[in-house]
Amino acid sequence: MVTIKVYLDKRALRQNREAPLKVAFTKKGDTALMPLGVKVLPSQWDEKAQKVVSHPAKDALNAFIRNRMVAVQNLILSLTTAGELVSLSATQVKNKVASLLDPEVEKENLFVSWFEKHIARQENRRTREIYQATLKKLQSYDRMIGKLSFEEIGKAWLTDFDTWLAENGCPGRNSRNIHLRNIRAVFNEAIDNEVTMAYPFRKFKIKPEQTAKRNLSVGSLRQLFDYPVEDWQRRYVDFFKLTFFLIGINTVDLLACRPSDLTEGRLRYKRAKTGRIYNIKVEPEAADLIGQYHGNDLLVSFGEGITNYHNFTGKCDKGLKSIGTVEQVENPKWKEGSRKHRYVTKRNSAFPGLSIYWARHSWATIAASLDIPKETIAAALGHGGNTVTDIYIDFDQKKVDDANRKVIDWVLYGKR
Repeated sequence: MVTIKVYLDKRALRQNREAPLKVAFTKKGDTALMPLGVKVLPSQWDEKAQKVVSHPAKDALNAFIRNRMVAVQNLILSLTTAGELVSLSATQVKNKVASLLDPEVEKENLFVSWFEKHIARQENRRTREIYQATLKKLQSYDRMIGKLSFEEIGKAWLTDFDTWLAENGCPGRNSRNIHLRNIRAVFNEAIDNEVTMAYPFRKFKIKPEQTAKRNLSVGSLRQLFDYPVEDWQRRYVDFFKLTFFLIGINTVDLLACRPSDLTEGRLRYKRAKTGRIYNIKVEPEAADLIGQYHGNDLLVSFGEGITNYHNFTGKCDKGLKSIGTVEQVENPKWKEGSRKHRYVTKRNSAFPGLSIYWARHSWATIAASLDIPKETIAAALGHGGNTVTDIYIDFDQKKVDDANRKVIDWVLYGKR
C-alpha cells in the first residue's frame, strides 16, 4: 500500500528562508519525495491540517496543492488497480507518478540524462573528458542506453558491460574500473537527489587490480641520468630529472607553471587535479634545469607551443622508452627490387615501459628506502588533507624539504 501526504522539506533549510513543499510517497517504511514547486516559510505551513497559512497567496497555493494531490491520488489508485505498483519501491512509485504527471520528467530522470548532467557539473576539463569516454563506451555497448532507467541497470547488466569492455579496448582491470567508478558516481548523485533508490553496486563489486610498480631503482636512475642519449632524447631525460627533483610534480602542473610561480627559491602552484596549493623548495639541481629550459611566458619551455599536455606526455614517454642501443637489422619485408629499405633501425630499450610518471613513483620508493616517515612522504606527494588531523595540523614543510634533499643526495652523489 502506498500512502501520500504533503511534506515541508526543512533538511537544507537556512534561517529565515523558505523550504520546499513535496509529496511524500511512503511504502513499506520507505519514503520518496517529489517536489511540488512551492516554497513557504515553516511558520506558513500547518502540517496537521496539510495547508498553507498566513501567506499572502494562501488560497491560490492551497487550491494548487489540493488539485495536485487529487491528481496524484487518482494515479496511485489507477496504478494500484492495474497491479503496477506491487513490485515497485517508494522511489519507483514516485518516478512513475512524476512521469505520468509530466512526461518530460521521465526523460530527465533516465540514466544517461543524469550522466550528461554529471559531466556538465565537472569543473575540471580532464575529469569531463574521462566521463565523456565512459559515456561513449556505454553508447557503443548498448544502443538503448539512452532509454534505460537506473532500475534497469543491475548486477547482470554491469557484469556484461565489464566483459564487453575487456573485449573492446580495455583488457586491464584498472582501466575498466575507471568506467565502472564513473557509473557508480552517477548512481550516487541520483540517489542523493532522490531520483532512484536502485544501487547495483551493493551486489556488483568493483575489484581493483594490483598496479604494477612503476619505479626505477637508484642504480637504474643513475644509469638513466648518465646514459649517452641522442640529442632529441636529451630534453625528455632532462624533463624526467626535473620532475624527479621537484618531488614527482605532475606534468600538467609543471607545464602550466609561470615564472611568477617561482619566488624566493620556492615553486608555488595549484594542482590542476585537486586545486590544492603546493609549495616546493627548488634545489640547485632543479634550478639549473629550469634555467637551461626557461620559457618566455611559462616557467619552462617544454609547455610552450602545445595545446594539450597529453601530446607532450606521449612524446616524452616515447622518447624515454626509445633510450638504449641501436642497431641496423635486415628488413623482413624487403625483397629484391623492392622500394623498401633493406635494413631498418632497431632500438633495444634500456628502460622498457619507462614513462614520465615513473619519476613520482621512484621518488616515493627511494624516500621510503631512506627511512623517511610515511607521513612526510605523503605530505611531499600532496596526499591526505581530508582528515580532522590534517585540517588542524599544519605539516612542517621543512621536513619535506629535507626529505627531497636527502633523496637527491643519495641518487646523484651516493650520500646517505
